[in-house]
Amino acid sequence: MSVTANAVLFAGGDSTPVITEVEYRAPRAGEVLVRMTAAGVCHSDLHVLNGDWPFDHRVALGHEGAGIVEAVGEGSDLAPGDQVVLSWYAPCGRCDACVAGQSWLCSASGAVTNGLPDGSTPITVADGEEARPYLGVGTFSEVTVVPRSAVVKIPAAVPPAVAALIGCSITTGIGAVLNTADVRAGQTAVVVGAGGVGQAIILGLKLAGASKIIAVDLSEDRLAIAQELGATDVFLGSDPDVVEQVRAAAGGSGVDFAFDAIGVPRVTSGMPDYLKPGGAVVLVGMPARDAEATITPWRLIVFGQRLLGCNYGSSRPQVDFVRIANLYLAGQLPLDLMVGERISQDRAVEAVQALTNPTGKRKIVEFH
Repeated sequence: MSVTANAVLFAGGDSTPVITEVEYRAPRAGEVLVRMTAAGVCHSDLHVLNGDWPFDHRVALGHEGAGIVEAVGEGSDLAPGDQVVLSWYAPCGRCDACVAGQSWLCSASGAVTNGLPDGSTPITVADGEEARPYLGVGTFSEVTVVPRSAVVKIPAAVPPAVAALIGCSITTGIGAVLNTADVRAGQTAVVVGAGGVGQAIILGLKLAGASKIIAVDLSEDRLAIAQELGATDVFLGSDPDVVEQVRAAAGGSGVDFAFDAIGVPRVTSGMPDYLKPGGAVVLVGMPARDAEATITPWRLIVFGQRLLGCNYGSSRPQVDFVRIANLYLAGQLPLDLMVGERISQDRAVEAVQALTNPTGKRKIVEFH
C-alpha cells in the first residue's frame, strides 16, 4: 500500500521550499521503503536552492540520511526493522565503471535525474504536478522509496545521527583520504574548508596516521572544531600569508596533499601553491556546474604534481559504509564529534539557507 508523508519540495527559481504532504507508492521488486530517522544538512542542497545545479522539475530535497526499513519489494534480502544508510548515487551495476568495481563513476545511475533506475519517481503530489526525490533519495521526507542499490544495512548500534552523516559527508571525506589520495602514515596534508566534508577529511587523515594535519577556514569556530577533530595546525584563510604559514608548518617545502573541501574556483586555483614537489591536490568540494578554475600547468609538470578528482570519496557504499560504521563502533573514528544541532523537519530549509554563512558542526534533521 502507498504511504502518505511530509516532504520538503522545491519548485526551482525564486520559489521557497515548502513542506507538503505527498504520497509514496509501495516498493516494487528491487525497491525499499525506508522511514527516515535522521538527515544531514549538506551544502549540495544549497546548490539546488541557489540555482547552481538547476533542474526542470520539482524536487523533494535532502540526500544525506538514514532510517529503518519499513517494507521491501519482492525478492529483497532486507527486512523491516533493519537500520540502513542511503546512498545518493545508486549505481546501475551494468556500465563499464560498475563492472570494474568503480561504482562512484557509474554513468547510468538514476540519481543524476533525481529518480529511480527506470527513470520514474515514487512520489505523487496532490496538485498533480511531478516531484522527484533529490538524487534519488529525498531524505528530508518522512519516508522514501529507493532502489535496493541505494540502501546499505549497518549495525543497529550506530546512532541515527551518525548513520545519516555516513551517507554523504563522512564517506566523502574519509574516502577522499583513504581511497582517492591513499594517504600514508607520516605524510602531510592541508584541508581547505572545515565544514562537514572537511571535518571528515581531518578524521580520515588522523586515521591514516598523517604527521601534519593543517586546516584552513574563514571561521574561527570551525578552526576550533578542526583542532578538536585532530588538526595539528589551523590558519585563517583570510590571512594574506596563509600559504606561507601552511608551507612553514609542513616543514617549509609544502604538503604532500592539499584537499579542496570548498569547491570555490578562486580557492581551487590556489591549491597547488600549498604543495611540495610530487604532491597532489584532491578536489572534493563541489562547485557550480559551470564553474571554471585556472591552473598553471607548467608548475604541475616541472614539480611532478597531480590533480585528483574525488566523487563521493571514490567509495563503494555497500563496502565503505559498513567499514566506516565498524570503525566507529570500534572506537577508531569519533564520528559523534561531527554531529551538531539537532532540528525538526520544519527547520530543514532554514538550516540549508544558513549554509551561506557556515559555522559549527553538521546540523541533523531528526524524525520522530
